[in-house]
Amino acid sequence: MVQSERHDVGYVLRICAIAALGGILFGYDTSVISGAISPLQEYFHLSPAQTGWAVSNVVIGCMVGAIVSGAMADRFGRRITLFICALLFSVQSIGTALATDFTWFVIYRMLGGVAVGVASAVSPMYMSEVSPKDMRGRALSMEQFAIVFGQVVVFIVNYLIARSATPEWLLDMGWRWMFGSEIVPCILFCAMIFFIPESPRWHVLKGRHDEALKTLTRISNEHHARNLHAEIRQSLGAVAKSSLGFSKVLGDARARWIIFVGASIAALQQVTGINVMMYYAPMVLKSTSGSLQAALFQTIWIGFALLLGCIIGAWIVDRHGRKPLMLWGSIGMILGLLVVSWGLYTQSTGLMALSGMLVFMLMFGLSWGPVCWILISEIFPNRFRAVGISLAVTSQWGMNFIVSQCFPMLSENKYLSEQFHGAFSMWLFALLGLFALWFVMKFVPETKGISLEKIEDTMINHRTVSASASTVASNTTRHV
Repeated sequence: MVQSERHDVGYVLRICAIAALGGILFGYDTSVISGAISPLQEYFHLSPAQTGWAVSNVVIGCMVGAIVSGAMADRFGRRITLFICALLFSVQSIGTALATDFTWFVIYRMLGGVAVGVASAVSPMYMSEVSPKDMRGRALSMEQFAIVFGQVVVFIVNYLIARSATPEWLLDMGWRWMFGSEIVPCILFCAMIFFIPESPRWHVLKGRHDEALKTLTRISNEHHARNLHAEIRQSLGAVAKSSLGFSKVLGDARARWIIFVGASIAALQQVTGINVMMYYAPMVLKSTSGSLQAALFQTIWIGFALLLGCIIGAWIVDRHGRKPLMLWGSIGMILGLLVVSWGLYTQSTGLMALSGMLVFMLMFGLSWGPVCWILISEIFPNRFRAVGISLAVTSQWGMNFIVSQCFPMLSENKYLSEQFHGAFSMWLFALLGLFALWFVMKFVPETKGISLEKIEDTMINHRTVSASASTVASNTTRHV
């Protein structure tokens, strides 16, 4: 058993790894469409708008799941809510594999989207609540690592299914096997979820203090557990038995500010271009690689670049902080997008577009990928964490829907295709990346090493400092 000075690190990482299985299903479910999109287009005779809908409809379910995730997590607990997600994933996997028309395909994909929306909020919520503050970044990085691992696995599965298949078999059966393969990680998640304890902060929220102390003691030691338990009770204050609802949270000016920052971070993650890389990479690379099989093979390397970035990010996020990773990562992602756009604009055969994608994915993996989840899991105080994360993830999925729905229409627009050969959307994402860089510089504080019970003051103090700096700059300008 690995022990730190106060914490049982091995135990924390083990229970977070099981909770992160929700992230594996998240990544698997959202990216399985990348290998199936071309056969689906032919099988269901989809227009560009319908192709976007085939990909983005799942996000409607994700938004619904994100909205209800806070209420479910507070009512049933974090652990039972994750088990419900696993059941929904299972139904979706079987349903989409057996769908006989596009309407039923969309219905089952939306159902899976509900599971993704709930899991994307509750998995990091759980990990943030069981992780000690000095290793919270490392533990929460497991969520992004799990998402990417799920994506890499499904990229490999899609490629293996398509590698030796005839076009006719892929059109009729191949895509069904791609969606049906998700049942394997679903069964694993269902089996493992009951091996983890409930969140101690949820136990305190419900007045079950003995159970909370038991888990906190298992995570660290009795003395530290009692001190932390007292801090949690104090931070929850009058809401120790029930969480704040949406109306009360939105009526609190301090809470509104923190939710604005959290929801903006979550939304900006989706306008960096990551959705195009994960959902449409084979579609983008097909024009420079020559065939669907070759494009699917190249997509595997994109997934590995993202996985490597996540490993690097997890290693350094608790050492160097969240904000530096976000800033340097944004710069690297913008450069990667510019390389991709040049490869597409010049119609360079070979590896230029792929090289740009690899740079982009590596930098996203060590910055916006994990750090976005870390921030939206730790910047919300105990008194409205469930509601705050729910709203932030809803914002994230809303922006995901817009990007996923619009990209095929941009990509297949006749004028844009003739003039820019697919580069226009990459330039647009690079511009949005600049905006994301500015937002982090201005509005996001460093949260490394700050306990969840003290995070609210950090967020509000940063707002005050930023506002004062803006006022001073404005007055200086007027007097120059």
